[in-house]
Amino acid sequence: MTLFRRLILLSALGAAPAAAQGFQDLDALEVRVTSALGADIGQPGGPSGPIDRRLKLAACPQPVSVEAPALGAATVRCEALGWRIRIPVVASGATVRAAKAEPIIRKGDQVEVVAAGSAFTVSTLAVAEQDGAPGDRIRVRSERKAGPIIGEVSIDGRILLPGFK
Repeated sequence: MTLFRRLILLSALGAAPAAAQGFQDLDALEVRVTSALGADIGQPGGPSGPIDRRLKLAACPQPVSVEAPALGAATVRCEALGWRIRIPVVASGATVRAAKAEPIIRKGDQVEVVAAGSAFTVSTLAVAEQDGAPGDRIRVRSERKAGPIIGEVSIDGRILLPGFK
């Protein structure tokens, strides 16, 4: 093999790892998520499955943040680059939910809709458009002509909006 061919082969082999370094390490990301959630893949409170290996996320220059699960999924976010993914989570009470719980909210009931963050809580009243048991997602309307809002029924009968802690 000539020297020129060897140089081409070495440059091609050296370019592959450099290109791969531009993507987030999904194995490390999976470890970060399971440790933040406190449960392994498939266990209650943990991810329902491994992260899809087809994802090509730009490598985050700082540690990613893992937000608490809301509406059945945890949010993993890279603040520096602006990407985020949602990872489905196995429900903590999966065995309890196997038997359908009785609805605590009935269609037509007036309910409190709550959006809460780390430094604020906002609530309003709305009317349920369907029955719902704790953990169910139901539609509610704050006004007759307003579009529906979808939220999760909490144990205390309030509707919690997704995307808030």
